[in-house]
Amino acid sequence: MDFIKLKERLTNLDTACIYDVNEKLRVMDPEMRPVNHGTKMIGIARTVHCKRDFLSVLKALHDASEDEVLVIDGEGDKIAFVGELFALEAQRKKLAGIVVDGACRDIKGIRNINFPVYARYITPMAGTASKIFPTQESVNCGGVSVSPGDIIIGDDDGIIVMSEKEAAEVLDTAQNIQIIEKKVIEKIEAGKSLTEMLNFFDHYAKIDKKQDSQLIFTI
Repeated sequence: MDFIKLKERLTNLDTACIYDVNEKLRVMDPEMRPVNHGTKMIGIARTVHCKRDFLSVLKALHDASEDEVLVIDGEGDKIAFVGELFALEAQRKKLAGIVVDGACRDIKGIRNINFPVYARYITPMAGTASKIFPTQESVNCGGVSVSPGDIIIGDDDGIIVMSEKEAAEVLDTAQNIQIIEKKVIEKIEAGKSLTEMLNFFDHYAKIDKKQDSQLIFTI
């Protein structure tokens, strides 16, 4: 499946439903939070590793293409590798987003342009711009391995990293989960109990007896 078609289908899916399909997917640390709430990030990983220096981040940003996510392994350092200017340039180049395992700054400016940026920390401190580090190699970002070309999807719940194959495999089931959950929400709003729409009592009884069971919707 080409990326355009993949992106179209992923746009309508949230990370929670995707994870429910495959719990072995790479999920970044919960500390990796979006600067802008309500944004959606879907793109192809372009990686860079750096340590207390943002020169290679600028090089990776220059080399990046439309629909890519700039994935920065800053080794979790409390130094800003990204600010408003980098985010604005990424938006101009039509990148899908920026993920930095480290800090970012200029939060007000980033929020004003409403561009997807995820970071572990926020700080006014910036690093140097005098060292060159590797780009487009496998990195560790948010506690998981990320390789160039991986599919990155992020929303308010967090960030999931997938191979293209993994992404294609979750689409149908994740879509069905979201359809069911939409129906459940409508029924709860209409006054129906959540446990009525689950095999809750049967499942609870089996778990209590140490029997195998799985909690599922029955609507």
